[in-house]
Amino acid sequence: MSSPMHVRKAIHFASLRAKLMQGKGGLALRLLLAAALAAFLLVFAARTLSSPSPSLSSRQQQQQQAGAECGADGKKVPAAVAEALVHYATSNTTPQQTADEIGVSLRVLQRRAPCNFLVFGLGFDSPMWAALNHGGRTVFLEEDASWIASVRAAHPALESYHVAYDTVLTEADALLALRDHPACVAQPDLAAAAEASCRLALRGLPPVFHELEWDLIMVDAPTGWTPQSPGRMAAIYTAGMAARARRPGAGATTDVFVHDVNRPVEDAFSKAFLCESYLAEQVGRIRHFAIPSHREKDGTPFCP
Repeated sequence: MSSPMHVRKAIHFASLRAKLMQGKGGLALRLLLAAALAAFLLVFAARTLSSPSPSLSSRQQQQQQAGAECGADGKKVPAAVAEALVHYATSNTTPQQTADEIGVSLRVLQRRAPCNFLVFGLGFDSPMWAALNHGGRTVFLEEDASWIASVRAAHPALESYHVAYDTVLTEADALLALRDHPACVAQPDLAAAAEASCRLALRGLPPVFHELEWDLIMVDAPTGWTPQSPGRMAAIYTAGMAARARRPGAGATTDVFVHDVNRPVEDAFSKAFLCESYLAEQVGRIRHFAIPSHREKDGTPFCP
């Protein structure tokens, strides 16, 4: 497995480019990016050269045994990292989040990766999230089937699934009132909530959603800026329920991130269903909640 330091350096330079894209001067940007990538390669080479060198005869024997094949020592840039570097270096698209907002999730990923990372939304930042979680499993849930096909064509290694929403943004006030409905908050069980007709409980999720314990969940979808768009009400609720329902034990806490909390729905629903008592950090438009398993102790209140 590649060194975590290599991964962090690679992602640092991809993030650097995301900052620079917001500046002016395309030529200067590309020159700076080229310098950054060159610096990464120099660091990689320096680390390699600083390693103790075997004697010439020993090295010759190793080359003969390995067939002197390029890359025989296994020291390669991870595929997800390499793809992300090439993607952001050769396109004009940048992640939807700012560098400071990305930093909130990055700090958690540096501590917990490789892990199980669930992302509501498939966007321009998806290769970055997959690269940051190198060695783990990153799954994307997307509302637009045609967009999934388009992204898969460009990034076939990304794992994504289509999810249908039956809510609309204009229902937000009525759905927020379900915070006090027993069907939605009585127990940490999404399936039970769905059977009890809690309208916020997402149905038809792919099997992988129920098969894995999620360490990180990012809510950056579905769309929520027009009256008839689905809104993120159900996604936020479902993320919180997945966190509460995970098996108890050491490390049974799920880090949940909600983007665009400057908007009324994301603001109100994240506070109501992820709970202000679980709020760990807010930077710009992103909030980070650390939600423990509610199966650890029977009778744990929905929001302590």
